[in-house]
Amino acid sequence: MESDDIANNFREYIACLNKREWDRLGAFVADDVTRNGKVLRLFGYREMLERDVSEIPDLRYHILLTVCEPPFVASRLGFDCRPKGMFLGLAVNGRRVTFAENVIYEFHDGKIQHVWSVVDKAAIEAQIKA
Repeated sequence: MESDDIANNFREYIACLNKREWDRLGAFVADDVTRNGKVLRLFGYREMLERDVSEIPDLRYHILLTVCEPPFVASRLGFDCRPKGMFLGLAVNGRRVTFAENVIYEFHDGKIQHVWSVVDKAAIEAQIKA
């Protein structure tokens, strides 16, 4: 895929997540997708996303930065939300938190095959301790 194609596919994927169009997820994510080295498969990846939305009903993905170098997309995603209870082992309990996730996606055959993700947990800890 060309850089523009991957970038457009990535933006459509983020729109799919924000619209909660889980049935369309397979158009963007490979059947044997991995996240941080663990094989989740498409159904496991979908379960992870659905669980995130269940625990954080106002979850929205905001693209802050994207760099494309086929077959990779690196992105910094921003979040401004209110997790209902525990989040990343932290008792957020409905408080508003803002944080970022740095994520790299590797595409194969037009779909996300591998994901490496790190959430800025320290930013959340600083907010809930304040």
